[in-house]
Amino acid sequence: MTVATDRRLTLKEFLTYDDGTDRRYELFNGVLVEMGAESRINIEIAISLIQYFALLGINSKRLGIKEKIEVRSAFVASARDADLIIHSEESALALKGRSESCLAMTDPNPLIVIEVVSPGRESTENYQRDYVQKPREYADRGIAEFWQIDPSRAYVRVGTLTDGAYQFQTFKGDSAIVSPTFPELKLTAAIVLAG
Repeated sequence: MTVATDRRLTLKEFLTYDDGTDRRYELFNGVLVEMGAESRINIEIAISLIQYFALLGINSKRLGIKEKIEVRSAFVASARDADLIIHSEESALALKGRSESCLAMTDPNPLIVIEVVSPGRESTENYQRDYVQKPREYADRGIAEFWQIDPSRAYVRVGTLTDGAYQFQTFKGDSAIVSPTFPELKLTAAIVLAG
């Protein structure tokens, strides 16, 4: 749901925006887009992945949940609200001491951005955002690996940045997830989708 404002917002205005509610927003081309409430399974998946990456030895300071990441847009500003970010040491350091947890375009990229996608058919706003806009924006930013976890379609897709676009590999059921960033990963799609 797009929220009407009298003008397009800058990233700085967005990061300090407060409408007096607990609504969550992303900024797309300077316009506030309400994100709606997270489903319980989406939250469980993100939490279980945080636990798993911590067991792999990733320092908790390099794990970001619901952090924003600035992406390119045609107009004023866009910032996405990623479900989970696995930071590089450099991107984690860039956020240190900031009042708002948002990676600017000039900041180093994280290693992986993970999105637990919202349900919806191809014609819906959710689908267009999660399957069309975000992959294009994260690829344009140069993030090497991007995951889409889709509980309603029962699969995990891992995208590897190749020639400016993601090449996706899809994992279902007991298929072992292959991550170029973490070749030691021992996760199956079923384990991730169970949360």
